[in-house]
Amino acid sequence: MAPPPRRRERPVRTLVTLAVLVVALFASIFAGTRWGDASLTPNLALDLEGGTQVILQPVPEAQGSVTSETINQAIAVIRQRVDASGVAEAEITSQGGDKIVVGLPGRPSEETLDLVRTSAQMEFRPVLVMGAAAATPDAAGDDAAADDAAPSDQPTKAAPDSPSDVAYYVTPAVQAEFDALDCTLPENRTGGVPGDPDKAVVACDLEGLAKFILGPVEIPGADIATATSGLGTTSTGASTGQWVVNLEFTGKGTPKFTEVTTRLASQGEPLNQFAVVLDALVISAPSVNEVIPNGQAQISGSFTRETAATLANQLNFGSLPISFEEQSVQQISATLGSEQLQKGLLAGVFGLLLVVVYSLFQYRTLGLVTVASLLVAAVITYGVIVLLSWLQGYRLSLPGVAGIIVAIGITADSFIVYFERIRDELRDGRSLGAAIEKGWERARRTILASDAVNFTAAIVLYLLAVGGVRGFAFTLGLTTLVDLVVVFLFTHPLMVLLGRTRFFAEGHPASGLDPRRLGVDTTRYAGRGRVAGGPKAAATAGSASSREPVAVGASGMTIAERRAAARAAQAAAGRPQDPPTTVVDDEPISGRPEGSDR
Repeated sequence: MAPPPRRRERPVRTLVTLAVLVVALFASIFAGTRWGDASLTPNLALDLEGGTQVILQPVPEAQGSVTSETINQAIAVIRQRVDASGVAEAEITSQGGDKIVVGLPGRPSEETLDLVRTSAQMEFRPVLVMGAAAATPDAAGDDAAADDAAPSDQPTKAAPDSPSDVAYYVTPAVQAEFDALDCTLPENRTGGVPGDPDKAVVACDLEGLAKFILGPVEIPGADIATATSGLGTTSTGASTGQWVVNLEFTGKGTPKFTEVTTRLASQGEPLNQFAVVLDALVISAPSVNEVIPNGQAQISGSFTRETAATLANQLNFGSLPISFEEQSVQQISATLGSEQLQKGLLAGVFGLLLVVVYSLFQYRTLGLVTVASLLVAAVITYGVIVLLSWLQGYRLSLPGVAGIIVAIGITADSFIVYFERIRDELRDGRSLGAAIEKGWERARRTILASDAVNFTAAIVLYLLAVGGVRGFAFTLGLTTLVDLVVVFLFTHPLMVLLGRTRFFAEGHPASGLDPRRLGVDTTRYAGRGRVAGGPKAAATAGSASSREPVAVGASGMTIAERRAAARAAQAAAGRPQDPPTTVVDDEPISGRPEGSDR
């Protein structure tokens, strides 16, 4: 029975696919430079570019003290905030045991600096009054009259019916403060120290679009378990296409939230709203439509992807165990500088040249495939790093450069494994086309296993490390994936095309696949009716009787040589030889006559 036909490879289509992907990658970057804030060069980390250094002095809470544990917890929360804001390669450390030093690369935005230096104590308060952001027109006259008689701050009743009791909490003094507040002025939206948790407070909307009178604190920010952003879904699981923030409370916060939503759901506007307050600014004031008993809420509104993610980050990292006093903010120079970057790049170029020289010496013209593959890998890696710098705020550090340099050896190793597998198949007497196909089947498993180990190591290192070591792990994992892309979509298809050329198929001495140099001792099929012979085959052409039997399994023999030695040994002993076997495109065809049962 004839073997099933093999699927014919389409190397040209594969190479075209890779080319389209690379063009799309750089087209996105060029589009970003024209219509966005992208750059053609990657962003550099603090050690190579310098940046901004903020020194914070922790201040204990009313009944607490600053300990090493609270310092470490504050550092962890600040690092989460900075990472969530898209800033990479930041350095956050303690100094002297009582200070926190935050180093941010480049020139961070004011919003990023606020995430670092503000106390960020979050509270949930009920909305009592909501109004336009501007000051009330007659507020100025009321302020002038206040010199004669200040508004009273005493409640009009002995005790509140609930935290939403407007008559109890909205005193004349609170109302006067609300009327005079102008939230359209930027200086009134800088935030500050949170107000008394047991009294009503007046606060501005973060965007300056509204102002509020808020009741006492009902739920502290520490009772939030997690907050995430994403597209909303219906009860059937279909997407609504609107961005929402999903909020989950802790076991301690769930009964509090259930009690709050039970009361607010029965109120009208604006008493059915609760305000999320961060540093005396209202960042969100959603309405409650129903009782939420399980501690899982969804905040919806006119969110975009960015605003939903920002609110989720604020909810996640809104409560620090301590507050801070900012001692200094200053620009700092690069800790290593451009000289170290130049030395790192020089080391990479030197290592690349060594790989190129070795490849050309060992594989002759075939070594140019290694050079081309390394160049393609370098272009893809550079493009991905630039794209991540634009979209994700990634910054390249010196450890990251080291990860790229290490990847040169990893990538070259994949090519060497593949080429040596091809050579082994040629020594076994196969044609070049069959050797490429069989060699790829064997090398592919080895390459996948090796890169899987490297990628796993990079993931573990990234998850367990911080700072610059994570930069090394990230680039190591990235280049490992690039290696797989290049080997599968460029190197192998290119070898299939080259295997169809006469220069490589006939084993030209400069091709790197010369049978004489490989030690092939028998003739092999070179395609199109041509054969290529080894050194001994050429010397003994027409004189088969001059060949002496060789012991089976002799040291240094190839598979083909051992088979030939076995047949010679059988002939010398007068035993019948095995039926001859012809190898065509790596498929054995028995030499026994048709119909034979032996």
